Amino acid sequence: MLAVLRNRTYRHLFTAQVIALVGTGLATVALGLLAYDIAGADAGSVLGTALAIKMVAYVLIAPAIAAVADRLPRRALMVSADLTRAGVALMLPFVDQVWQVYVLVFLLQSASAAFTPTFQAVIPDVLPEERDYTQALSMSRLAYDLESLFSPALAAALLSVITYNWLFTGTMLGFLASAALVVSAVLPKPAVASTTPRTGGAYAKATAGTRLFFAVPQLRALLALNLAVAAASAMVTVNSVVYVRDFLGLSAGFVPLALGAYGAGSMVVALVLPRVLEKTSDRAVMLRGALLLAVVFAGLGVVTAAQGGSWRRPALLAVWAAFGAAYSMVLTPTGRLIRRSAPAEERTAAFAAQFSLSHSCWLLTYPLAGWLGAEAGLQAAVIALGGIALAASLLAPRLWQAPSQELVAVVEHEHADLHDGHPHLVGAARVGSGWRHSHDYRTDPLHAA
Repeated sequence: MLAVLRNRTYRHLFTAQVIALVGTGLATVALGLLAYDIAGADAGSVLGTALAIKMVAYVLIAPAIAAVADRLPRRALMVSADLTRAGVALMLPFVDQVWQVYVLVFLLQSASAAFTPTFQAVIPDVLPEERDYTQALSMSRLAYDLESLFSPALAAALLSVITYNWLFTGTMLGFLASAALVVSAVLPKPAVASTTPRTGGAYAKATAGTRLFFAVPQLRALLALNLAVAAASAMVTVNSVVYVRDFLGLSAGFVPLALGAYGAGSMVVALVLPRVLEKTSDRAVMLRGALLLAVVFAGLGVVTAAQGGSWRRPALLAVWAAFGAAYSMVLTPTGRLIRRSAPAEERTAAFAAQFSLSHSCWLLTYPLAGWLGAEAGLQAAVIALGGIALAASLLAPRLWQAPSQELVAVVEHEHADLHDGHPHLVGAARVGSGWRHSHDYRTDPLHAA
């Protein structure tokens, strides 16, 4: 897997991603301490609101950036986002009002919503070979998982010798280093450059990626898969501390161990997936991962229903590890799926749509996991989120039919993802922001399965 780092451009971009992730992890720890200094016992409410603001920024800003991304140099866009994040990190230690925290969090996450989809859309052009790109996706998954384990440990070590305000300085330096690495990378031109700019107003351009998701069957299935993943990750993220402290009666020190089991499950799958995907389709891996999420929820229901027993501790770790493994099965191949389903000139819009739509799912499941767990109990949260995961895992294969189930027929359909003047649109009629025509409908780069 490490062989892909021989590519200088990818090596610089991957290093930039890792450094930025560590900086973000340090900021997360410092932000919690800052909220406590400002709000005291209401710090949880402040952080909850900040998390909601983060998700809203992701949902709204990513499509807006996609609307203008085709007119901006990709390197300049990523560097500007890093510099914005560095500037916000520099200002955070000086705030003393809750509203100031909210404004800066929105700016910080808006910059992330600009950087991440652009970064994701660049990598397929840097690594055009599918084998290399698959390895890059696995490495990216590993980077996220390792960051979730490494950053809190690093923050704890640093806090033993410095105050938390200095963690924001570390965050700032991380984003500056990320910007420098992006500047040093020689980015290739997009694989296919649109000869004619996309038409339509700002709204049409901002929603181009979303319309592509709803138009292509396997991307519609990805929406359902995102919902299944969000249900499981919300359960782990929001209720891990509740399971450890209240359900198992253990000390706070067991919380990182539980989260570590979740990350370990995800990392193991990320390591083995490149070889698996050489022999197995993305569809098979992702749909089985979604179904596994529903099965693991059933196992969590059994553990939650238990009134006592020392076996619950290793059982919870096993369930969390299984959640992480299934999570990685669904999300790691996502980039491959989008790459195959979107025209090259629309990749940034497609990745921005995935970024926005997936976080819309988290915006639903995070408060649901917290509210149900607090008001109705953990078992109610397991049933509700497990039901969502099960419904999504059953819906996805109906939306994404196997190739053997496809029928070749003359089908009238629309293209909202092709630029004016594209050769495939000869004879097509203009309809709204797209083009409508009919012909033998076969699976190819323009007509996804």
